[in-house]
Amino acid sequence: MCLFCPTPRVAPSSPWASRRGFLLAAGAAGAAAAAGPALAQVDVGSASSVRKLIPAETLEKSAAQQYQQMLEQARAQRALAPDSHPQLQRLHAIARRLIPYTGPWNERAAGWRWEVNLIGSQQINAFCMPGGKIAFYTGILDQLKLSDDETAMIMGHEMAHALREHARERIAKTQGTNMALRIGSQLLGLGDLGNVAAGLGGQLLSLQFSRSDESDADLVGLELAARGGYNPQAAVTLWQKMGKASGSKQNGLAFLSTHPSGPARIKELEQNVPKVQRLYEAAQRPATGKPG
Repeated sequence: MCLFCPTPRVAPSSPWASRRGFLLAAGAAGAAAAAGPALAQVDVGSASSVRKLIPAETLEKSAAQQYQQMLEQARAQRALAPDSHPQLQRLHAIARRLIPYTGPWNERAAGWRWEVNLIGSQQINAFCMPGGKIAFYTGILDQLKLSDDETAMIMGHEMAHALREHARERIAKTQGTNMALRIGSQLLGLGDLGNVAAGLGGQLLSLQFSRSDESDADLVGLELAARGGYNPQAAVTLWQKMGKASGSKQNGLAFLSTHPSGPARIKELEQNVPKVQRLYEAAQRPATGKPG
């Protein structure tokens, strides 16, 4: 079920050497998802149809290229975690439990080659690019002292951005408005918008999602994590920690600048925790111990 990238040749003196990327084809894990409740418990509505103006394949390819460039830069700086790194092993374990439940949210996810990497940096940041390319920075795990349950909430949230194709939607809306959609031949071939998607790889990490996108990702991520057996109450404690971090004078608040915490966000999560509580409890029954 798991496929691994070749081990890069990195100087053995580096504590981050001998790293391998984690890949998991979601389709191979479909049986696990089928065993759980099929219907969504949170209500986020349908994904925006405007995203279809941007070819998904083109955007995912561009994202994969940027992701690899980022990994190469981290590797050159000896900041890319090896497989043996405890924090990376922890992220892999969480991803394996969440990925089987992604399919119902996006039919393309079955063909994604999910990848999870850890980068040594004090930045408080994490993301999932189109096509399932996930990265965490050590700063978000260490500075916020996240439990496994809280880490799963972040991972689920970022997965949800990719599953709900928020980047694709943002690009379609921005570029579509700027180009007035170029009705006519462009609606038939989508040539210009396709070229835009291919050239936006370098901007994917700087896209600003709307508050609606963030709410969407909060709720879908909450459900993914609950189905994976992670305590949904952790979504509340996570954002309480985020609020405290944003109010302090810590360095590298990249994640918090694009994911602002606040009472409204926490209240919405509190209202939705009961909706997924039974999913969490159902996931606990076959387990011998409590995750987190």
